[in-house]
Amino acid sequence: MRALLGAALWGFALHVADAEGVAVRPTVVIILADALGYGDVRCYNPGHGKIPTPNMDRLAAEGMRFTDGHSSSGVCSPSRYALLTGRYHWRTRLQAGIVDYLEHPLIAPGRLTIAGLAKRCGYQTSAIGKWHLGWDWEIPEGQREFFAPPQKPGPAVTDEHRLAWQRVYSAPIAGGPITRGFDEYFGTDVPNWPPYCFIENDRTVGIPAEFLPKENFQGALASKPGPALRGWELDRILPALGDRACDVIAREAKAARPFFLYMPLTSPHTPIAVAPDWRGKSGLNPYGDFVMETDAVVGRVMEALDKGGVADRTLVLLTSDNGAAYRIGLVAAVEKLGHLSSGPLRGHKGSVWEGGHRVPFIVRWPGVVKPGSVCGQLVHQADIMATLADIFGTGLPDDAGEDSFSLLPLLRGEDKPVRPHAVSCAGHGEPGLRCGTWKFIPSAQPQLYNLADDIGETRNLAAEQPARVAEMRALLEKLIADGRSSPGAPRANDVEVRRYPTAPASTGPGAGKARK
Repeated sequence: MRALLGAALWGFALHVADAEGVAVRPTVVIILADALGYGDVRCYNPGHGKIPTPNMDRLAAEGMRFTDGHSSSGVCSPSRYALLTGRYHWRTRLQAGIVDYLEHPLIAPGRLTIAGLAKRCGYQTSAIGKWHLGWDWEIPEGQREFFAPPQKPGPAVTDEHRLAWQRVYSAPIAGGPITRGFDEYFGTDVPNWPPYCFIENDRTVGIPAEFLPKENFQGALASKPGPALRGWELDRILPALGDRACDVIAREAKAARPFFLYMPLTSPHTPIAVAPDWRGKSGLNPYGDFVMETDAVVGRVMEALDKGGVADRTLVLLTSDNGAAYRIGLVAAVEKLGHLSSGPLRGHKGSVWEGGHRVPFIVRWPGVVKPGSVCGQLVHQADIMATLADIFGTGLPDDAGEDSFSLLPLLRGEDKPVRPHAVSCAGHGEPGLRCGTWKFIPSAQPQLYNLADDIGETRNLAAEQPARVAEMRALLEKLIADGRSSPGAPRANDVEVRRYPTAPASTGPGAGKARK
C-alpha cells in the first residue's frame, strides 16, 4: 500500500494537473553555457569564486546542484552531440577536435535527438543560440575561398564575392537544427566564425556584404575571417539571444501545449564581447564581466518563466559544454586575481583532467526536486535523453540514447548511483573512464586516480593498482566494442574507434596543475 501511495504521489508531482484535472507534462528549458568553468559559478566555488553569479546561484538554491556532472568532451561540438543524442561523441567521426567551419552535420539525419523525442510527445521545440554541429552549405568547390579567406580580415570585396554570397545566403541551408528535431531555430552557428549574421530556421537573417572588419579580430574576439553583415556588432549577439528566448517563453506560455527550449549560449566563450551595460561590472577583467552578463541572461529566462506563469511547472537544467578556456589569456589573468575558473579541479577546457569536463550541472523542477539539494552522484550530459524519456513517460528505441541513463531517481531525492561508469575525453580525443570514484586514463603511461580523496588528480596510483588498471582497461574496451553503455542490444559505432589518442606534448599553461 505504501508503495502504491508513493507511486501515486510521484505521478502527481511529475505531471502537474491543469484546471480541468488533465495531466500536463512539464515545460523543459535547457541552458547550455559555452566554456563556463566549474568554478565560475560562485555556489560551486565559494572560496575562490570572485565573479558574482546571483541568478545561477538562485537556480541552485531553488533546485539541485550536481557536483559530479560531466560533458562528453573538454571541447564544444562533441559535448553538444552527446547532450542532444544521449550518445558518446567518439562513436562518430568526431573522435578529436570540433566540427570545423563549413563541415557537414555531425548528427546523422535519422538520429533521434532530445528535441525529436520532445516533439514526438507533443512539445513545441525551439533552439536559440550556438549550434556548432555542422550544416550542409551549398558552396561550389571553386568558391570556397570567398567564404573562408586565408587572411584576416580578408581581401577587398569584389562583385564576384557578393554574387557568391547572394547565391548561397539567399537559399535554404540544409542539415541544421530544424532538420534534427527542432521546430524553430534562431542564433549564430559559431559566434566567432562566419557567417557573421544571425540564422533563423534555415536562412541567414540578411545577406553578408563585406568581410568582418579587422578591429573585430583584436583580443579575444573573432577568430576566423569571413562574410559579415554591414555593421555587425559582436556584443549584440548575447542580448539578442536573451530577447528571443524571452519572446519564445512568453508566446508558448500562452499556448495550450508543453514546450521545449534548448538555449546553447554563446558565452562566456569567445568572442568575449561584453555589452556596454556590463563592462567593468566584475571589477576583474572582461572575462569576469562576460560571466556576469551570462548570469544575467539566465536571470532573464527565469524572469520570463515567472511572468509567463509557467515557472512552477518547468524543469530548468543549466550546464556547460566544457571547462573554462584558459588559453584565451583572460581566464589566466582572472585567476591571477584570485578567481579560479576550475575551482579545485586540475586542468581547463580541452583537458582530460576534471577541469576540462566536470561542469556546473543544476536542475530546478518545483514540486519534484527538493530546493537547496546537492547530489554527489556521477552524472553525464548524455543522461538528459533517458531522463526526458522517463519524464515524458515513453521508451527509447534501441538505436537511440545508447549511452544515456535516467537521472529521475536522483531528481526525486534518491542517493544511489544511476550510471556505473562514464567516459569523458580531452579535446584531442584521449579518454578518461570513470567507474565509481576511480578514474582511468589509458595513456602511454597509464594513470589512475581515486577522486574520492584526490579531486585534484595529484597522485597517480596506476603502479600500485595494476589489477584495477587492467579491469578498467577491459571495461573501456567493452564499452567501445558494444557500441553502447546503457542496457540494450549491442550497436555498431559509426566508424572504427581509435585506441587511444595520445596527449600532445603541451596542453597549455596550468593544464597539468591541480588547482588549490
